[in-house]
Amino acid sequence: MYSYKLLENKLNEIGLTKSDLTTQLGISSRTIAKISKGEKIANNVLVKIADFLHCNPNDLFREVCDNHILQILREEKEAKISGGLYHELQVRMTYNSNHIEGSKLTEDQTRLIFETRTIDVGDGIPVDDIIETSNHFRAIDYVIDKALEPLSENIIKHLHLLLKQGTKASSLDWFAVGDYKKRANTVGGKETCKPSEVHNAMDKLVTNFNSKSDITIDDIIELHADFEYIHPFQDGNGRVGRLIALKECLRFNIIPFIIEDSKKSFYYRGLANWNQEKGWLRDTCLDGQDTFKRILNVLDIHA
Repeated sequence: MYSYKLLENKLNEIGLTKSDLTTQLGISSRTIAKISKGEKIANNVLVKIADFLHCNPNDLFREVCDNHILQILREEKEAKISGGLYHELQVRMTYNSNHIEGSKLTEDQTRLIFETRTIDVGDGIPVDDIIETSNHFRAIDYVIDKALEPLSENIIKHLHLLLKQGTKASSLDWFAVGDYKKRANTVGGKETCKPSEVHNAMDKLVTNFNSKSDITIDDIIELHADFEYIHPFQDGNGRVGRLIALKECLRFNIIPFIIEDSKKSFYYRGLANWNQEKGWLRDTCLDGQDTFKRILNVLDIHA
């Protein structure tokens, strides 16, 4: 759905109404009705109106959705509001997701980078930790922007590109940033999908997930576990996997989960034993959902 409040405001400033666009620009009454109903109108019509009002087409409308959490995230992201849900999601998820993977940055340092784009690094903070923290902020922005689109391999690869670009690993010839791995790897000493098999495995994973109806939190937890077992990238699989889970929660109006670093051992146990006992990972992810619910409660947001 689309809001054309911005268009109405611009028309009001020059003493016009939506109906006046018919006489002024020859826009059909059907298009005016679409504007009133919040439906998408043709790009060439938007450009025509924008030229008339001396503005950019994107200054005339905003996409809105029934997903309350996603709508708040989009509004606060666009307005660069601090202290709200968008702010807390960026800091909490980035800190915990990176710390699970070994980042030495504290939550306070993570918050400082997000709020000021500066940091007092102290001693022993790897440069990659700082780069990947900044990169993770951009990856969350991308998730919010693409939340309602069907999951695709291109989206997944772009998340990896956003996360790993500019890091030390990205300078290695064999390290494919934004693409699937070229060398076999293991996780926790266990074999993962071979490079030659990754494309087919990922195609099957995405196709099967997108074919489901009435998606639940359990479907997203299963997607996450299956992704981690494939382990399609040379590095960064855990963070990309959790970003995918965030995106799909937002897509299907499900309260997201943030796995806290303090629950890392339970999270790893759940992933390692997923094929034998699905309850362990499920409990950890539902605990992460409770973490997100507490943020909503503090901010008086009712999902």
